[in-house]
Amino acid sequence: MKWKKESWKTVPNSIPKTVALITACGRGNRFNRGEGIPKQYLPLAGAPLLRHSILAFLNHPKIDDVICVIHPDDVALYEEATAGLDLLNPVFGGESRQASIRFGLEALSEYKPSKVLIHDGVRPFVSKRVINGILEKLETHPAVIPAIAVEDTLKKYSDGKIEWTLERENLWRAQTPQGFIYEDILNSHVAFKDLNFTDDSALNEYAGIPVAIVPGSQNNFKITTAEDYERAIRMASMLIQNVKEETRCGSGFDVHGFRERQKDENNFIRICGVDVEFDKKIEAHSDGDVGIHALIDALLGSIGEGDIGEHFPPSDSKWKNIDSREMLKTVKHLLIKKGASIVNLDITIICEKPKVSKYKIQMKEELAKVLNISPSRVSVKATTTEKLGFLGRQEGIAAQAVASVWMAVTE
Repeated sequence: MKWKKESWKTVPNSIPKTVALITACGRGNRFNRGEGIPKQYLPLAGAPLLRHSILAFLNHPKIDDVICVIHPDDVALYEEATAGLDLLNPVFGGESRQASIRFGLEALSEYKPSKVLIHDGVRPFVSKRVINGILEKLETHPAVIPAIAVEDTLKKYSDGKIEWTLERENLWRAQTPQGFIYEDILNSHVAFKDLNFTDDSALNEYAGIPVAIVPGSQNNFKITTAEDYERAIRMASMLIQNVKEETRCGSGFDVHGFRERQKDENNFIRICGVDVEFDKKIEAHSDGDVGIHALIDALLGSIGEGDIGEHFPPSDSKWKNIDSREMLKTVKHLLIKKGASIVNLDITIICEKPKVSKYKIQMKEELAKVLNISPSRVSVKATTTEKLGFLGRQEGIAAQAVASVWMAVTE
């Protein structure tokens, strides 16, 4: 199914010779750092990861056009990632990578390309040298892939023991982009659509079409895990101009007054996501969780995104009586979108009562759970004002927080 949008590029008047087809519809089942955001749309050096992959081909003089295969749920993310780029209409993918590529190839039939380069959208560091090698080899071969010679000894492991050792000689690790004569790879995908293959070149191999190899690159790795993404961020800071790694800090403060508890109300207040027994209630628009509210301000400050009132205004009924952990999850997704990783959090609860000491470990674990970080990165403390002021008179409760995050930024 093709996604239609009038502002996107229509069928060109001239026939392109070579098209890059980029697959970007994966869900990232082995990737948990970007919860809620598919990894191809996570930030890398100030731009969505997918945009880097697209630009490698869009800026190449021998690539005539670029088309992407995307997930139907990602249209808004795709539009944001590709804003201002001159691309062919995107295509919606299928239930598997193989089906998605076939849909993309079929959609290209109206453009009648002679050659196609198929690339994983989560390989953002594909170089001009690799693309040149593929294109040059395609002049004399019907199919070409970049590959890296296997350097490590490979073992077959099963039932708790190594069964045998595979000789590494003549073994290669396949990469993308993989280059093909368009009609050949389209016919292979259509003919073998009911079979399962691990990459596109395997379909041509099965069809008896020879596949050549050109040298790949260690930098042309696929971002599959959270560790791969961290590696990509470090690499981007070295390869892309005006990008550097920074540790940033933000601070937050929140205060709420107490009111008398009604007979039909429960006997607890919520602090740092934990229900704490108390004979009074908190005056607040949401649940009045001062610990989380202070933490939200600290996190927003660390990435330069304003304050809690801007993102969760009291005038908006959407946030009325809401569990503040849901607000914290929203901020967590904003951190992910900005490419920020939490280094550590330090929250101090300030009140005479209730006494929160016995809840501190539970609070620490709850915050870590919501933010998907190790509890070792969270500190929760409690103190009093020595019975001074409105806090000392037990008229309310306050909290302050400091957050440190790590992020790659462009200058």
